[in-house]
Amino acid sequence: MVRFATVWKLSVLTACSFMLPGMQGRLDNAELRILSAHNAERAKMGVASLRWDDQLAEGAQRWADHLSATGKFEHSPNRPGEPLEGENIWGGTPDSFTPESMVRLWIAEKRSYVAGVFPANSSTGRVEDVSHYTQLIWRRTEAVGCGLAHLGGEEILVCRYSQPGNVRGRIPI
Repeated sequence: MVRFATVWKLSVLTACSFMLPGMQGRLDNAELRILSAHNAERAKMGVASLRWDDQLAEGAQRWADHLSATGKFEHSPNRPGEPLEGENIWGGTPDSFTPESMVRLWIAEKRSYVAGVFPANSSTGRVEDVSHYTQLIWRRTEAVGCGLAHLGGEEILVCRYSQPGNVRGRIPI
């Protein structure tokens, strides 16, 4: 009887171990996880949480698809007559990063961030060393929507923000 109980426990544990990876796949609940990663950092900086915006996400998805399909890596152009949006883009090896790790790479720019008036927010003197981070924590930004694509050789994440950050002459937080 002891032997049966032990075999049964091992069988259950083995079955469960096969189910665990499927319980939260790499991209399961990606929207919520991206939003949570943004808001966790914003909370650390004393900035209000963002809300998810489906319209921003639709535009971000179109641009992510375009970048992934064309192999280009560039910010989208402003669209005449449409409201300005902030934008962060990320590219990496397909199937290698979680949504949180993608956002954490933008948050890693915090190491070069210094308080002050934008664009003088980088300890390196190079605004591009902090501009993803400043957009992410920008106090006036209220909403984010993101799209993720892997149509080509690189996985692309695009996040769009409203109101846009990185406004010259303004203080991020």
